[in-house]
Amino acid sequence: MGMSPGKTVLLIEKDPEQTRWIRAMFKDQGTHAFELSCVDCMSEAEKHFAEHSVDIVLLDLELSDPVGLEAVRWARAAAPRTSILLLSSPDGEPMAAQAVQEGAQDYLIKGQIEPQKLMRALSNAVERKIIEGILFNANERAQVTLGSIADALICTDMSGNITFLNPVAERMTGWPLHEAAGRPLTEAFRIVVAATRSAIQDPMANAASEDRTGKLPLNCILIHRDGHELFIEDSVAPIHDREGQASGAVIVFRDVSAARAEKERITYLAEHDFLTGLPNRLLLNDRIGQAISLARRHGGQVAVLFLDLDCFKKINDSLGHSVGDKLLQSVAKRLLDCVRSPDTVSRLGGDEFIVLLQDVQRPEDAAATVKRVSQALAEVHSVEGYELHVTARIGVSIYPSDGLDAETLIKNADTAMYQAKKNACQDCQFYRPEMNDCAVEPESIEQGLLHALRRNELTLHYQPKIDLKTGTISGAEALSRWMHPTRGSVPAGQFIPIAEEFGLILPIDTWVLREACMQAQAWTDEGLPVKAMAVNVSGTQFQSEDFLDDLLATLSETGLDPGALELDVTESVLMKRPENAALILKSLRDKGVQVSVDNFGKVKTSLSSMQKLPVDAIKIDRSLVRRITTDPDGTATVGAIISIGQSLNLRVIAEGVETAEDLEFLWEHNCDEAQGNFFSRPVPPEQLVSLFHLQ
Repeated sequence: MGMSPGKTVLLIEKDPEQTRWIRAMFKDQGTHAFELSCVDCMSEAEKHFAEHSVDIVLLDLELSDPVGLEAVRWARAAAPRTSILLLSSPDGEPMAAQAVQEGAQDYLIKGQIEPQKLMRALSNAVERKIIEGILFNANERAQVTLGSIADALICTDMSGNITFLNPVAERMTGWPLHEAAGRPLTEAFRIVVAATRSAIQDPMANAASEDRTGKLPLNCILIHRDGHELFIEDSVAPIHDREGQASGAVIVFRDVSAARAEKERITYLAEHDFLTGLPNRLLLNDRIGQAISLARRHGGQVAVLFLDLDCFKKINDSLGHSVGDKLLQSVAKRLLDCVRSPDTVSRLGGDEFIVLLQDVQRPEDAAATVKRVSQALAEVHSVEGYELHVTARIGVSIYPSDGLDAETLIKNADTAMYQAKKNACQDCQFYRPEMNDCAVEPESIEQGLLHALRRNELTLHYQPKIDLKTGTISGAEALSRWMHPTRGSVPAGQFIPIAEEFGLILPIDTWVLREACMQAQAWTDEGLPVKAMAVNVSGTQFQSEDFLDDLLATLSETGLDPGALELDVTESVLMKRPENAALILKSLRDKGVQVSVDNFGKVKTSLSSMQKLPVDAIKIDRSLVRRITTDPDGTATVGAIISIGQSLNLRVIAEGVETAEDLEFLWEHNCDEAQGNFFSRPVPPEQLVSLFHLQ
């Protein structure tokens, strides 16, 4: 409903400092919707009422005379047609709540008021007064106005019989006004609690009889006349006649089914693998924890099967990612066919899967499942005209003998799987403690990393970022590579997790940051338009006590302008300790360093939490970008993330752009920047210079 400009507000406030603060908030809003006048006592307010029209009274409950509820009653008597909005201290909140029952529109807690919140409360007070006035007249103009609002509205008399429905309410209930008028509300407005399906009694009866506002319970379902159901949210308020007496009630409600479904969908995406629809590691850990709790209570066992596919990389590289993805989907389906309904099949990523078996009576039960899985996977997979053959190496760990928590069980099943890989004659191994002595793969990489920095085996490649508004290179992301003397080029994804596990990540992070800053400054000296050098920051580095000092020292040593450095920090790192993260981010912003939220959308994050963090950009995770043109959910998710970024005034960067269709979608949705193999793979610095010169 629209609001007429120039609504008058009278502030009755004895505290000059509070008055100055309220005035400042009105001034900061820069709006002409409200005209503010101020007095410091009731006698002055009475004179103002006699000489001026007042739409809203902004009343401090702590006036000296009268005080509290008496002040509210006085204001209602002095200006019966005026909306009353209260200002209360935190200690006075119970009294403020009681005052709302006696006719005040709402209350705000002093010290917690924000300009937008104040303006919204004033707007709500005005709109509610408009609705009440319309209901008093009950004429054609009221019906036209109420028929134009987006929410549904139903009015009842003191007997609980329907007197009015607007068109939205007619559509949502299935009852036209001419049929519903005069009927009990419960006949046309059938509502139940979602969890119990128990009926909710007339929600407006108390509002009318007790003359107070209220709400329906959470998770409320409205049953349409034809039987289909909608989730709704509402507010209920009494209707007063011109003498201030309750004459009925009004309920304003809206269909929140779509919003609820979207919330459930986002929760699902956060807990499931996008490609196969299987639970991801987050949900798997929760399921294992539940299975362990159940086994502990009943003296049972739990089995964890860790699977790694043979020959998948060769298939993926030779036939393409599309074939590889469909093969993984085929594997996922067969795994699901091999387990019972209480069990869980999860994809960790790549070609690694985990099967959780609940209520295992003996290890032989797990062995029987392993046999079924091996036989099912060995059968031919028909994918896009290809007849594909894959087998799996499987490691098995058992609770409680092989571990008492999810992390240990997964780790030990992984160790057993490596042993199965080493033993060419066996495709399955059950975990044994002595296997830890033979698990040399991670340790061998650890030993190599110890020498990599000293031998200058680490190097950086750079992937350009493209400004989608100008089509030019706006910056680059530094990506580490390990030139191993025998293995060749080892990508960061293979050695960084091991570096983090064995405590070697900090010296690598320090080297990467210094090398990237030196390169950015060198390009700047050459006159190349590198606006920002993006560098990934690990959780260990970000949470290090010396992080800020080391960063500033690196900038000083290399001479790089702090504004030319952009740090990529993942959502999970920022959300682990958000209060501490906010302090670090503020310090970085004060120094001019930019920060982007890396892998945005990969984990579930509260939008309200994100709003509290002083970041400059969000980088949409490549797994979501890959789904833009292949999955309607992926399309909607990326579009929603771009909208979120715009609403928070953040730059939005899309990672992993592979196709022209991806680029077209991002451009049409006003995404700010993009990077990916469509533009260029990560390249050595001299090749990036060539790309700059081609612009």
